[in-house]
Amino acid sequence: MLHVESLTVAFPVRRGLLHRWTEKGKGAPQWVKAVDDVSFQVPKGKTVGLVGESGSGKTTIARALVKLQPVTSGSMRFDGREIATLDEAAFKPLRKEIQMVFQDPYGSLNPRLTIGQTLMEPMEIHFPKLSTADRRQKAADLLRKVGLSPDFLGRRPREFSGGQRQRIGIARALAVEPSFIICDEAVSALDVSIQAQIINLLQDLQEELGLTYLFIGHDLAVVEHISDEILVLHHGRLVESGPAERVCREPRHEYTRNLLAAVPTLG
Repeated sequence: MLHVESLTVAFPVRRGLLHRWTEKGKGAPQWVKAVDDVSFQVPKGKTVGLVGESGSGKTTIARALVKLQPVTSGSMRFDGREIATLDEAAFKPLRKEIQMVFQDPYGSLNPRLTIGQTLMEPMEIHFPKLSTADRRQKAADLLRKVGLSPDFLGRRPREFSGGQRQRIGIARALAVEPSFIICDEAVSALDVSIQAQIINLLQDLQEELGLTYLFIGHDLAVVEHISDEILVLHHGRLVESGPAERVCREPRHEYTRNLLAAVPTLG
């Protein structure tokens, strides 16, 4: 479904900053490579985990995939179609297929809108022929699908817990019937017990709807739980990849071993 080849995303920086990451030429601007020659695939119906510490380049990749961040070089093909070079107008139809679930469920929801308005707004764009009544019914069905009551349609984000807000965020992503969802640190801000509930929900939805996930996180234990394959990103470079169980049981790179050592244990 998604094929990324030699993806590089670089930012211009002021002279004297970030020397270790920059490429310099006499009289030329300096650039920092947030993502450096990264290649990977996400097969249809599978979950690929992308793990690394803050600043590793994970979110930059996510932003590049949804055209929120320009690509310096490389290829991104979605269902066989090159998207790296598409302008906003050409990419617009694909926004329905590629959705995101964000880390901060409250910050990603408009506090002035009711939950019903939040869910119905993207339908107005992508399903303009639906009547208001049909959109409202679909919004109610989405809440049921993510384990919430349709009675919540008239409420606002401040009335919900973090876990409930994230369920609403997932429902909003599902509102346009995507095939591919990027979960960008989607459970990182939640308590451990709520994390497990959200991950189980994502897995149930994947099985029911045939969804494909790119699951981004910094906790390798959490990423392993949901992923078929794991990619380990360090300073913008892919340092290890493979089946989730192999990466976590037999890590080959020192950075992966360090991430595993940082996972909290009980007792």
